[in-house]
Formats: sequence, C-alpha cells, structure tokens
Amino acid sequence: MNPLTNVKNITKLNETELKLGVTEKTSWHKKYKDSAWIFVGGLDYQLTEGDVICVFSQYGEIVNINLIRDKKTGKSKGYCFLCYEDQRSTVLSVDNLNGISSRKRATCTGVD
Repeated sequence: MNPLTNVKNITKLNETELKLGVTEKTSWHKKYKDSAWIFVGGLDYQLTEGDVICVFSQYGEIVNINLIRDKKTGKSKGYCFLCYEDQRSTVLSVDNLNGISSRKRATCTGVD
C-alpha cells in the first residue's frame, strides 16, 4: 500500500473513532503504552538490519533490532523485532508503516 494512502486511511479511522466516541481504553495504544518493542513481519529476505533501521528510524531512535535469521544458512527469515528509545515512536511507526510493501512483500507491524 502506498504510504500516503495508509496515512489517509489512518486519519479516516481516527476521525471515525472520534465521531463514535471510542475511548482510549479500547485502543491498542492504551494496551501497549509501556512497550517500546514492535514486531515487523513480511520483510523482503534480502533486507539487512541497516535497511530496516533506515526505514523505521524516521519515527524515532532505534536502540535494538533483532532480525531473525536461519541458524544454518544465516539468511533472513523475513521478520524482526525492534525497540525504540521512546515508546511514542512505536505508535507512530505502527500507525504509519503497517501494511506498506518492502519490495514484493507486504510489511506487517505490530506491538510486541
């Protein structure tokens, strides 16, 4: 999905939640407000830790990344976990990057 389309969809969702009076208690933001870790799946197998950091660091300082690799081959399995210095960065990155494509695979982000 085009990142701008994703931003528009998130904006529509936020507006709908406001109109319907959805409280913070029902939002995932509240449930995971103390976690700075996110799961990133659907990554292209050729991407490196540096590539992931380049994309996700636009929303905050990344202090830890764990790109999961096959033990025998050392090749990426297409997903990772990363930790931001500031938890608010998790909200920004998940809201803005969930569903974008990394080369040919759709990227899934979520709070771990």
